[in-house]
Amino acid sequence: MRIDAYMQVNQLYQSTKPKKTDSAQKSGSASDKFEISSFGKVLQVAKQAVNEAPDVRMDKVNELKAAINSGSYDLSMDRLADKLVNRYFGE
Repeated sequence: MRIDAYMQVNQLYQSTKPKKTDSAQKSGSASDKFEISSFGKVLQVAKQAVNEAPDVRMDKVNELKAAINSGSYDLSMDRLADKLVNRYFGE
């Protein structure tokens, strides 16, 4: 075994280790600072509003149920076909 090669590898590992600092240098007045931009604050408010909104609008569901049950809900087959074609072909 070549000892000089081992020493070179060992020196590489020793140079990548973090160096220890003394306690006098640590007691400085440096501090971290964290700020959220105004866009970040607006985004946070919008995200909270979306999370609080219900997934299903029950007022619309109840309105459609009532119209279907009373027979007053008019479904135009031409409009339905147009919407299906547009959605399918992405127009």
